[in-house]
Amino acid sequence: MSQQEVQQELHVDQYTLGLVGPDQEWAGTVADGGTVTTYTPPGCWGPMVTPSFRGGHEVTRPIRVEGAEVGDAVAIHIRDVEVTSMATSTGSMAERDEAFGDDPFVDHRCPECGTTWPDSVVEGTGEDAIRCAECGANASSFGFEYGYTVAFDHENAVGVTLDKEGAHELATDAERVMDIPENARQHPILLYEPDGMPGTLGRLRPFIGNIGTTPPVTMPDSHNAGDFGQNLIGADHDYGVETEADLELRTDGHMDVPEVRAGATLICPVVVDGGGVYVGDLHANQGDGELSLHTTDVSGTVTMDVEVIEDVDLDGPVLLPNEEDLPFISAPYSDEEAAAGSALGDEHGVDVDTDAAPLQVIGSGATVNDATQNAFDRAGTLLDMSEGEVRGRCTFTGGVQIGRLPGVVQLDMLVPTDALADSGLDDVTREQYGL
Repeated sequence: MSQQEVQQELHVDQYTLGLVGPDQEWAGTVADGGTVTTYTPPGCWGPMVTPSFRGGHEVTRPIRVEGAEVGDAVAIHIRDVEVTSMATSTGSMAERDEAFGDDPFVDHRCPECGTTWPDSVVEGTGEDAIRCAECGANASSFGFEYGYTVAFDHENAVGVTLDKEGAHELATDAERVMDIPENARQHPILLYEPDGMPGTLGRLRPFIGNIGTTPPVTMPDSHNAGDFGQNLIGADHDYGVETEADLELRTDGHMDVPEVRAGATLICPVVVDGGGVYVGDLHANQGDGELSLHTTDVSGTVTMDVEVIEDVDLDGPVLLPNEEDLPFISAPYSDEEAAAGSALGDEHGVDVDTDAAPLQVIGSGATVNDATQNAFDRAGTLLDMSEGEVRGRCTFTGGVQIGRLPGVVQLDMLVPTDALADSGLDDVTREQYGL
């Protein structure tokens, strides 16, 4: 089927080798208002330990959205996220310096024969299992500093960490247990069989760690963010950039924000014609900040509807979370609150604007402070507000949440709907919150 043929429903199960950008092959074209389903392999650990990858994730090929042109936005309405893995391994990482150049996520090389981005084979289990196909050396650039293996109870949405014996048993059948898709090219991280903190119970709620639109330059998929992207500055590999300003071409698909889950709407800038929506890095759960830098990477399916919004001055993603995921201070006003506010305004002789809606502007940067400033700048441009007004509204009706350390944040506030109308986001926001 031609990739230019517009489909009302598009299924995607082809992936890139760790890259996003305009030179990636299209997965197909979906209608404006159409539905996309993806079958995605795990992000992070699997690609990280597979030395042929150019980035730290394995995301879908980009999806062209009918009618999406540079200067528009694409609203991604996430309808369902389903985990298909039965278990995974994760934890904090240790780098094997001899197996990479500047960046352990990107420029892999065999520590013995020197082959760059070598093909690899699996021999046995454990952290020595992934070996260079050319010379047989351990070719992975990562091990665990502290790792653990989690088995999932999908019915009751809980996970339990396993002991040494349990982790080893799953490692012997790692590809099936993790449900690695047929077209994926990563090795399953269960092979490493880490066994830290056995018997720990955790709650599960899946979300999408890397989702967005294609940037206008090719970059590693895991580095399409202002914090991870810092590793590209001055790097001596194919995807290195010269200055911080070069990172402004990113589209911040790699957010690791737990609220990017079923029921949420993510609005992304179109910077290449067609948009190039892509999906990857599903997580079974994660607390704010992703404090190990990694979490429970899984295979799974995503169902989403896409909608083009014309002429939106958007520099990065805007998130409309589920109402239940909003902080107390930035939830829509109840009828009782609106009535009380109007009465208080009458008492003091001021017109009270009770017609406001929640909005979260994603910001990223080298640190949380840099990311917050980035979000201030983006919000000010989008809503035509001074930084002082943005700060004031975010203090009085919102705040800032940490998606990932060191530098991804959600800047949230209640925005007057006349400002939303001027930005072009009024309709999609009203639809999200039933206003």
